[in-house]
Amino acid sequence: MTFPRPHRDDVLAAVAGLLGGLLLYALGLHSQGPDHAVLPTPVTLVPLVVTAFLELLRRTMPRTALLVGTVAVIADQLTRGSIATVLMFADLVYAAVVYGTPASARRIPVTTGMITIAVTIGFLAWFRDPAALLIGVITGLVSFFPAATGAIVRNHREAAIAARLRAEQTALLAEMDRTQAIAAERARMARELHDMVANHLSAIAIHSTAAISLDDATTTKQALTVIRENSVEGLAEMRRLIGLLRDSSGDTEPAAAPTLAGLDALVAQARTNGAASGLTFTLDDARDGDGRLPAPVELAAYRIVQESLTNALKHAESGEVRVEVSGGAGGEVRVRVTSPFGRRPGPRAPGSGAGLVGMRERVALLDGSFEAGPAAGPPGGPEKIWCVRAALPVVNDKEPPA
Repeated sequence: MTFPRPHRDDVLAAVAGLLGGLLLYALGLHSQGPDHAVLPTPVTLVPLVVTAFLELLRRTMPRTALLVGTVAVIADQLTRGSIATVLMFADLVYAAVVYGTPASARRIPVTTGMITIAVTIGFLAWFRDPAALLIGVITGLVSFFPAATGAIVRNHREAAIAARLRAEQTALLAEMDRTQAIAAERARMARELHDMVANHLSAIAIHSTAAISLDDATTTKQALTVIRENSVEGLAEMRRLIGLLRDSSGDTEPAAAPTLAGLDALVAQARTNGAASGLTFTLDDARDGDGRLPAPVELAAYRIVQESLTNALKHAESGEVRVEVSGGAGGEVRVRVTSPFGRRPGPRAPGSGAGLVGMRERVALLDGSFEAGPAAGPPGGPEKIWCVRAALPVVNDKEPPA
């Protein structure tokens, strides 16, 4: 049988106990008189050596060490006895509670307490002398007191471990929250950047292609005019976004986020950008009342219309692009953008494919609904249309909660 390697402190305790016991034996100092000894005096060294050896196992095999140590300390009482043996046994009781299993840590204090009470009552009834109480006290000091001390130490250690685990879990959750917040903020920035810049860059790409491919001075001048207008507006949008991202943009007031009040200008700009592609743009604003909606709803609806117009400039066949906005306070804002749908050889301007993803994310953040795809065209119109639908719930802060 191979024994686990003992801890360095256990080796020191075993050596100190054994040397101390040998010194007491050499000096003739024993815990009992010769009248109480049943076995010869040299036998006193056997429990001493056994208990010293068990000190090497106090951490690695605490239960086995306690059981064998109990036999050794009982055998010690049949000899002249050694204080070193008794003290090392008390340490084995303490170690069995601190390093043993949770079940042992619960049972040993109770067991040693009952043994202390039984020994006290038994010797008191046997000797019929109050001095017999000292035997119970000594028994308690050797067994119950080390067990109780071990239970207190173990409870403190487990509490410290639990507190450390809670702190680590809290730190882990905080790091996860921070990572998620950074990812969400990056996604929001990506949506804003895409929606603000894609519209202007698409118009620039379309009109620059027209200016290059058509050998007409008037057409080229018109295209360059549109390119310049979109470049200036794109730069203004970029400055606004950069100002929002910085701690201090240098402006006295932050730039206002776009709202549905700017749909007329947005559609007018799209009308100018799409004229060369044979596209016409119509706005039907049928919102209820003139009251302002919550800022997130206004921004999301505006960006959905903006991105839908950008996609129409890139992909739509010649015809009418229709923007419809309805609903309002107390219900939901409904946005519907339709454009002629056909098989083009390719888009008028390159795209990243993030437009529909961004619109879906904006709607999902507001717990709304979103659909985008081909549909049958209206009577007298194109056979197929591309339809974007979004419904954004509106929460009226003035109404009392249910």
